[in-house]
Amino acid sequence: MNEVSETALITLRSRVIESGKPNPVINDPVGAECLKRLEPLLSSSQFNRLIKKNLPITLTRYIALRARKYDFYARAFMDKNPDGMVVNLGCGFDTRYWRVFDREWEYVEIDLPEVINFKQQILGDRITFKMIGASVLGKEWLEQIHSLQSEKILFLAEGLFMYLPPEDVRSLFKSLSETCTSSEIVFEAVNEKYTRGIWKKMVERKMRKQLDSSAGSSYQFGIRNASEIENFGLKIKVMEEWSYYEDPDLKPAFLKIFRHFEAFSRTQWTIRALVG
Repeated sequence: MNEVSETALITLRSRVIESGKPNPVINDPVGAECLKRLEPLLSSSQFNRLIKKNLPITLTRYIALRARKYDFYARAFMDKNPDGMVVNLGCGFDTRYWRVFDREWEYVEIDLPEVINFKQQILGDRITFKMIGASVLGKEWLEQIHSLQSEKILFLAEGLFMYLPPEDVRSLFKSLSETCTSSEIVFEAVNEKYTRGIWKKMVERKMRKQLDSSAGSSYQFGIRNASEIENFGLKIKVMEEWSYYEDPDLKPAFLKIFRHFEAFSRTQWTIRALVG
């Protein structure tokens, strides 16, 4: 298992931990099944670092609330567009397909070939949707999506873009705005200051200390504010912003006060935008 897969496993385990609590903020039985099937495939060192090591409650809660919010976006989009499609970029070990609806629906997952192959090995008996093994930085996957449809598509990028080169993220937005119609994107952003200097090093140290892994510890792409992305393509228009500080189930509850302060609420947050 490489670092990309390790990052995906940490996210999966966080959802499973929160799903197993009383009155959970997210229910993820397929995620629990996925984790159970994964564990025997890990080396002893990976098992100790990724499974036995306690994860910070603030991290697992954040990941679960974020996943629930992205589930909501997917469900709302498909309810509004029954003939639409959701494309999950950098899907990792996500189990959104089974959480959003208990029926078949138009859903596509994209990740690096090694991640897709590993996931098919683990959940192949359950997977009925299309999966594409490709880098989101390439053009091939978008061509495959457009061979299926080019309108009414919701692209999800949960915990992805901040790890990619800025010029590649801007190029992706431009491509989406030029080739899609009646489509949206929901993605997680980080403040640009955390991609450089001492702020960048602080994030890297924090992630290594919390996770005992260098996986996903270095941010590359960031923005100063949401409106900045409207310069990435002619048809891009910000529709909504969300911070987990706004979530009613955030705990400890006193953290909700930070939603009023952009220094906190716009450190790492979600943006929903039209892309065509």
